[in-house]
Amino acid sequence: MGKSPPQRQRSLLSGTFFFCLRGSAALSVSLLACALLVSAQTPQAADDHAPKSAQADSSEAKTPDVEQLSQQRWSDSLSGTILDPSGNGVTGAKIKLSRPDQLTREVISGDDGHFCFTNIAPGPFQLTVSSEGFAPHASAGVLQLGKNDVLPPITLALAMAITEIRVGIPPIELAQEQVREEEQQRVLGFLPNFYVSYIPNAVPLTAKQKFNLAWKTTIDPVSFGLNTVTAGIEQATDDFHGYGQGAEGYAKRYGASYADFVVGTYIGSAILPSLLKQDPRYFYKGVGTKRSRVMYAIANAVICKGDNGHWQPNYSAIVGSVAAGGVSNLYYPPGDRGANLVFENTLIGIGTTAGANLLQEFLIRKLTPNLPNHTPSDP
Repeated sequence: MGKSPPQRQRSLLSGTFFFCLRGSAALSVSLLACALLVSAQTPQAADDHAPKSAQADSSEAKTPDVEQLSQQRWSDSLSGTILDPSGNGVTGAKIKLSRPDQLTREVISGDDGHFCFTNIAPGPFQLTVSSEGFAPHASAGVLQLGKNDVLPPITLALAMAITEIRVGIPPIELAQEQVREEEQQRVLGFLPNFYVSYIPNAVPLTAKQKFNLAWKTTIDPVSFGLNTVTAGIEQATDDFHGYGQGAEGYAKRYGASYADFVVGTYIGSAILPSLLKQDPRYFYKGVGTKRSRVMYAIANAVICKGDNGHWQPNYSAIVGSVAAGGVSNLYYPPGDRGANLVFENTLIGIGTTAGANLLQEFLIRKLTPNLPNHTPSDP
């Protein structure tokens, strides 16, 4: 039975003031003859001393109030969450808090997009959020005294699409320029990786461009070499026993392997995507939590981006796998034909695509030299 073809080569001030009132007691030494005068003046001296003592006591009594107000004034917090358009937390976003007549403070969002400013004074503030691949976001508000504010989730918009930035360039020409970049993508410098876009808002391909990309993929020397290795392994393990052994058996295995590759590539990446207006490429995410990227990569085994920019079921890849398996019944040995193997290999193909997408998301970019410096984003 035919193997499922590869679908894609795919971030206190809490000062305390101490008031020390130092009262001094003047000791009067008088003669025994002036004892009555001293005695008469003693209540006045005591009275003079009493206000000082009262003042000290009053000041000391006020000190805790001052400290309490200071603590309350500077213990407020402001927190929130930064999300991408898909609702996933944005890691590594820079959040700046600006206050009138105060220094700007900055924090970085965590893995879940959460951020928090602590020990801030109440009053008006302005919040500015920036993250690679997203448009800047600004908001303002007023923090109340003694309140820990939790802002509503902040959803960042994608950065302006390259098609909007480069005004005056026809979309077809821009798409062709992007395809040329993709055709230079080679893992470890030689393995073709044409069906991956590192531009989150890449221009949709025309039908002609989809067929040209399929053509260049199927005639790439590495494609011939990989099918040569595949046929050799099948020969060694005696897969498709009906082909026999020897040079003739190897030739049949090679022809079947390469036919699977060509038929699968054209049906799943050119013919059906053109008819259904779907994009056959994997759009690298590169941002967000690891969990969100894993889920994105796995989901892209069964969904794809339409030419209209919306996500939709990947009918092209799924139906293409089934169709390619059906076509392979024409040239595989009778003992290896049948509907069961067609659908079995289709499911295997979906699983293989999910695994390839995970490699694309976390490894292959690092192994691909001379990539254009496009900012990763949530497509």
